[in-house]
Amino acid sequence: MPHPFDIASIPYGGCDMRTITHFGEHELHVRRSRFVCALARVTTEAEAREFIAGRRRTHHDATHNCTAYVLGEHGDLTRSNDDGEPAGTAGLPMLDVLTRRELTGTVAVVSRYFGGVKLGAGGLVRAYGQVVAETVDRVGVVERRAVVTVTVVADHALAGRLSRDLHASAYTPAGSRYGVRAELDVLVPEEELTAFEAWVASAAGGRAETRRGPVGYVDAPIS
Repeated sequence: MPHPFDIASIPYGGCDMRTITHFGEHELHVRRSRFVCALARVTTEAEAREFIAGRRRTHHDATHNCTAYVLGEHGDLTRSNDDGEPAGTAGLPMLDVLTRRELTGTVAVVSRYFGGVKLGAGGLVRAYGQVVAETVDRVGVVERRAVVTVTVVADHALAGRLSRDLHASAYTPAGSRYGVRAELDVLVPEEELTAFEAWVASAAGGRAETRRGPVGYVDAPIS
């Protein structure tokens, strides 16, 4: 049974995080220099480095390929690289955009093609920060919310009504299986587990069981 969120188990703990919606690319022109920014979602430093290496291969003829990324449950792993631009004028302003937007699990690569006009330190800081900010705006941001897949196990005679009640509730059905008994998967925020299990007990009159599965994350729009 399909559900509206993309759930994935990732190696983070149990708090909500913000990240970009998906891969995105955007280009900015400043005084004949081209700044090509690419953003991607990553979960490990190895993935971030692999993405960076791929962009450097794609833009091997660029004057600079500057990078920044933020990882970790609390965004506590940060890296940036100016790739030959004056110190602090490229990687740091890129990283500043990611951290100010409270993003994690995100890597940014900006490939600059020098257009013959020097921008100065202030101009570089503005250009690198602007192209990353504009790219984030284009791809959008989602919140990664920690959820537990809870399986509700019930007899077939009860499962139909439970399924209808679940779809009418605030909880998110995530799949179903029908064997000897019916099994209904539901995505439940960690902080609502006890309340959900009480809801099932009441709705099923004590004739259903619940089984907690692994913690994962769903992408939820930010209102």
